[in-house]
Parts: sequence; structure tokens; C-alpha cells
Amino acid sequence: MALSTTRPGRGALRRASVRLATRSLTRPATAVLLALVLGACGDKPKVGEGPYAELVAEFVPRIEKELGLPFKTPPKVERRSKDEVGRFVRQQLESERGRTQVAGLEVVYRLLGQIPDTMQMAPLLQRLLEEQIVGYYDPATDVLYVVDGAPELLLRQTVAHELVHALQDQYVPIDSIQGRTDDADRQTAAQSVLEGQAVYMQLRIDPNSASALRMPGGWERIRDLIRDQSVGMPVFGSAPRTIREGLLFPYLGGADFVRRFVEKRPEKELLTDLPTSTRQVLRDDAYFTASPAERFSARTVTLPAPRNGTVFFENTLGEFETRLALVQHLKNDALAVRGATGLAGDRFAVIRNGQSDALVWATTWDNPVEAADFLDLMGDAARRRYGLGRQDVPAGATTRRYEVPAGKTHGARTVTLSMEQIGGHPVVLYMDLPAGTSAPIDPRGIAVSDAAATR
Repeated sequence: MALSTTRPGRGALRRASVRLATRSLTRPATAVLLALVLGACGDKPKVGEGPYAELVAEFVPRIEKELGLPFKTPPKVERRSKDEVGRFVRQQLESERGRTQVAGLEVVYRLLGQIPDTMQMAPLLQRLLEEQIVGYYDPATDVLYVVDGAPELLLRQTVAHELVHALQDQYVPIDSIQGRTDDADRQTAAQSVLEGQAVYMQLRIDPNSASALRMPGGWERIRDLIRDQSVGMPVFGSAPRTIREGLLFPYLGGADFVRRFVEKRPEKELLTDLPTSTRQVLRDDAYFTASPAERFSARTVTLPAPRNGTVFFENTLGEFETRLALVQHLKNDALAVRGATGLAGDRFAVIRNGQSDALVWATTWDNPVEAADFLDLMGDAARRRYGLGRQDVPAGATTRRYEVPAGKTHGARTVTLSMEQIGGHPVVLYMDLPAGTSAPIDPRGIAVSDAAATR
């Protein structure tokens, strides 16, 4: 799930985002920069005001030319100490919204086995955000903040990247996009365009990387270089895979989407036609169709109120995060991609009853074949997650059940999967419950609606 506004995803910090800075390709090195993105508009300074005015004056016309959009108001640039930025990060993590999002994601990741049962996410996110902050654009003040003492190369990349965010903020409501936390898959898709465009732009206006981009396979080599060298950062490199991949996706996955977009359409149209799901970001046939009406549009899955306990946290995963849930235990990227293919919508809820938590996750699919494939693969992932032996499953069986003995860090659990038809659509229901407890929801209360019927 991305430390963009959506993941370590998804919504963990409404205003946090990962930043990738690629150094000169003649000296291949990269850094993952975590920064903070806020929302709204402020003063209207002229180009040339504030520190680093020369860089702003240099980059503004180049960005305008590439994007085909003029700046309405170039931002000011101000300096901040690393301690000042660190305090702001802590304030975000310690806010009521930040605590709720992080606590909810922590439970989901634990129950899916994507982080260790004993891991506390808030301290990890704090270290990740502070590991290498160079700068951030704040739409609330219309100011680009740069950390004192930033190396010249990273300074240039940061200013270029954040100027793109400043321009975006003048054409789309960044704060509104980032503030929508009820549909994390849609939020991640939009965030991927914003961050991906900034990454792809900073590459295009750097002479070395721009030359590499024009070579056959150039983007793929740059993307792989960024990914490989990002793990060299101590905190980032030691974080669980789900968190690393969730942090990288809006930047690398987003840049890849933007690259494909500008090959097909004028880039100035991008901000007015944002993808609405990670499936659209990942798959050309879900977004680049003959007409917008033919695009994939996620179904809305609604879970009934729990019959015991209360909803502690709920949201969507989407295709990208479903891949992460599968690959964590299958250890096979191709199988994870296959298992998430055809996901047409989902909703999960963490239901708390006393001191125990249950996870309920309903997914709907394009067709029964893909639903059955996910049932098999997710069942195998659950079995591996808890270290259970293989089971003999009759051909065509539409249910799975795993009894999990108590372990060092968790009590006894029961995991069930079932495939059903709801509203004419195939649905797979995954539940991970404390052993001996009844299902917290009535599956007959799940509703699935086509997107056209709900928007």
C-alpha cells in the first residue's frame, strides 16, 4: 500500500509521498527521497524570488514546454533544516488521522503476513521519511521547501520535481485527491500520475538522463537502476517488501504510465483524465481504449455491518496491492500477476471484537475462471503464510478452510475462502478470524454494483 497519500501505502499519511531522485547516468547512483505534499494555494511570487531563484528560472520554461501548460504562479523557494522537516513528519504521524491510518494498515499487513507480527509501522515510517529528505512542495503556502545542505545534484532534481507538483496544483485539486481516503486504489492511481509525471519530467530535463531515455530500452534501464540502487538505503532496503514496493509504485509505476501516455496523447491532457484504479495504471487495455466509455471501471463492493464487533478500518486494495498480498507468500512474481488479473473491485474491513481482530476481504472478478484462479492462489498464500502443509482439494471445490494453531506471536486462527455469485458477479470472500469465533459478517449482505450504477 504507498507512502504516497495512499500506501505504505494507502492513505497512511495523507500528505506523505516518496520521491525518487536519479543522479547523473554517467555516475549511476540513486536515492529515494521521502517528502511531504500538502494542499491548497498561496501567494503569487514572480520567478526569481527567494533562494535557488536561478534554478526556478531555468526549469520553469522547460517544464512548461514539455507539459504544454503554462505556470499560472511559480512558487517561492525557502530553506528548511532537516530537524524542521523531521518535526513536521512526526506531527503528521501523530495526528489523529495519521494514527488511525497507520494503525489500520498495520493490522491488515499483519493479518495478511506482509509485515512481521511484532512490527510497529509508525516508527518504521518515521525512519523512512527522515532517511533522506531533500525537499517538498507545499500547496498550502505555494512554497517549495529545500533542506539546508542538499547536494547540488539532488538539489536540482528536487527543484525540478517539485516545480512539476507546483504546476499540477494549479490545474488539479491535489489536496482533494490526497484527502480522499475511502478508496485507496483510486487514490493510488491518481497519486501515481502526479508523482510519475514529476519523475518522468525530471528525467527529461536532465541532459544525461534525457539522452538515455531516447535510446532503445533506455527507460527500462533507468527504472531498473532506480529500483536496484534504492535498496542501498539502509532503512528502505531493510523494510518489508510490501512497504518498499508500495512506496516505489507511484514513482516508477506512475512514470511508466506517463511514458506510455505521452506516446499516445498530448501530455497536457493527462491531468484532466486521471486513471481511476491501479488496474488502469498497470494495463493498457484498461485505460487506453478507443473511447473512455470502453475503459475498465471498478465495481463497488459494499460489506454489511458486522454482526459482532465493530469496523476498525476498511478500504480497498486494488490490483497492485493484491499482487503484493500474493507475491509475499507465493514468492513468484508471475503467479502473483496472474492471480490479480481480472480483479474488478474489492473491499476489506478489519473488524475488532474486544482484543481480537478479524479480516474480511471481498473481491469481485471479470469472470469465474479468474475468480477460481485467485481462490486457489490466495488459498495457497494463506497456507504458506501460516506454515501449514498442503491440503487435498477436490477438483472444482469453491471453498478452502485452514485451521491455524497458536504461534509465538499470534493465537489460533481460522482462515476461510469461498467463491460465490453476488449480483450476477463472481466474488471470492477471504476471512481470517480468531479460532472458535463465528464469521463477523453475513456474506449474503455483500453488495456488488457496476461502477456506472454508482457514479
